Amino acid sequence: MDLNLDTLKREILDALEAGGFAVFHSSPGGLEGLPMVLWDVEHYPDYQLFLETARKTGVKLMIFASREFAASDVDELLEQLEDSDLSREEQRDHERRLREMRIFEGVTCTIELAFDCNSRLYVYEVQPDWYEEFLGLEEEISSRFEDNDLDSENPLGGYFSKN
Repeated sequence: MDLNLDTLKREILDALEAGGFAVFHSSPGGLEGLPMVLWDVEHYPDYQLFLETARKTGVKLMIFASREFAASDVDELLEQLEDSDLSREEQRDHERRLREMRIFEGVTCTIELAFDCNSRLYVYEVQPDWYEEFLGLEEEISSRFEDNDLDSENPLGGYFSKN
């Protein structure tokens, strides 16, 4: 879904305050690796339903994180693109698409809300379509790296002892 997350971010923070939740401001992606259940944003995009669920379970503390898209995100991916094994035509197409994404610099690209219930995190996460496209490009480029990061002198990646 193509959303204006800057507006949604303000709405959510206002709703959290009005709902009496204590807000823990976290770093985006800080929940990775923890046991979590994701809210079905596609079928139930209204964050109010998520907050109501939290209220009904007696939650008082809500974890909130958001991230703004930075020019460095595009720059880093353009650098990786140069080292990928994508064809010249694919590289040009990806480069064009990445450069077009510079218009989103400073725009909120992800919002995460979470609460703990019975040692499990329940998470509402939303991203606009353009950011999901960016993440798709990032994944494709990362998967197409040449194996030039392997040390040719040490093919076992440092696990071999020369003792």
